Amino acid sequence: MDRIRVIGGQRLTGTIPISGAKNATLPLMIASLLTSDTLTLQNVPHLADVQLLARILRNHGVDSSVDGKRAGQKLLGETFHLTARQIVDTTAPYEMVRRMRASFWVLGPLLARCHKARVSLPGGCAIGTRPVDLHLLGLEALGAEINLEGGDVIARAPSGLKGGKVTFPTVSVGATHNVLMAAVLAKGESLIENAAREPEVGDVASCLIKMGAVIEGIGTSTLQVQGVDRLTGAFHAVLPDRIETGTYAMAVAATGGEVFLDGARADLLQAALDVLCEAGVEIEETNTGIKVARNGTGLQPVTIATSPFPGFPTDLQAQLMALMSIADGKSTIRETIFENRFMHVQELARLGADISLHGDTAEIAGVTRLRGAQVMATDLRASVSLVIAGLVAEGETIINRVYHLDRGFERIEEKLSRCGAQIDRIVS
Repeated sequence: MDRIRVIGGQRLTGTIPISGAKNATLPLMIASLLTSDTLTLQNVPHLADVQLLARILRNHGVDSSVDGKRAGQKLLGETFHLTARQIVDTTAPYEMVRRMRASFWVLGPLLARCHKARVSLPGGCAIGTRPVDLHLLGLEALGAEINLEGGDVIARAPSGLKGGKVTFPTVSVGATHNVLMAAVLAKGESLIENAAREPEVGDVASCLIKMGAVIEGIGTSTLQVQGVDRLTGAFHAVLPDRIETGTYAMAVAATGGEVFLDGARADLLQAALDVLCEAGVEIEETNTGIKVARNGTGLQPVTIATSPFPGFPTDLQAQLMALMSIADGKSTIRETIFENRFMHVQELARLGADISLHGDTAEIAGVTRLRGAQVMATDLRASVSLVIAGLVAEGETIINRVYHLDRGFERIEEKLSRCGAQIDRIVS
């Protein structure tokens, strides 16, 4: 199993290109199930989860191809062509779904187009129970008949889905994706209330509109959908990854230096950038990206709580904790989204971080230095928090189980090393 080795103490200087958003790419790929025409997606990041989902979609009958690099072309990720000319299998078995939670989102599109689906209950990162109740509630409101059998969700809509009112009791990005993709082919009008407002939801909705869907309220908590008979193909560029943007911004904040995040958009993570400014980091937005700098001054402690967009994202909580472990004072981070997302705490402690937990709240007392050690990644975002800590720790840090990193961060060693970090992969 591969490991990442980091030698701390190097300032970061240079440019880091921001990849397409993984959290938008996955539902956009799944949207290909809604049409027999070709959906072309540009700026697709090269990630393990993307490759896995492509295999899952091929099992349903989706043909896929990837463009190679062209002479003289600035490569913006990969370009995928996805064509679900005929759905040949409406079952997503456990051996496929267990490895990635987002694959459960095929349920809505399969049900909408084929009027039936059998999808295994999902797996993925062990950061909380994350039940699928809201997905099923929403699909039932659109007329689906739902049964659970042997760990599978069996959904039917013999006469097709029908427009309806869906009111989510709590905000769920995954359920919003699933129900929205189902509603675009339902008969009549659907109203989705308390919908997730995350930029990735808006990106998927924008792509669906290009495919012929009728959706109003993008960016708000209420989506109005007028069902159509069929969708067509489209061309869509995936928006930049706000979590990758925030992660590299925090790496610069931790190490010092100045880095330009090429292609980043400040409007996608303003809450996180505001927190960094509060901590004493210099942030400058340009027409083509974001400049992040910290030139020797100490980091100030912060107090935050994670919340759905436009609040501070839970996917940046672990990275901020690594950063605050070297701040000048005590910080407080409250996790309100997932009940088990503090597994990185004990690994950061191995590097010398002073963190105490009180239920859903972590108190971080900043220390003057961290020291390198052997650590283990427990999930995707936790793994990159250990990279940030390793970048400032004295000596060598070895991060084990880095397959988590490969699921969500494209070429992280290359991007950081080009800016002066001493980081490499130890291939087993």
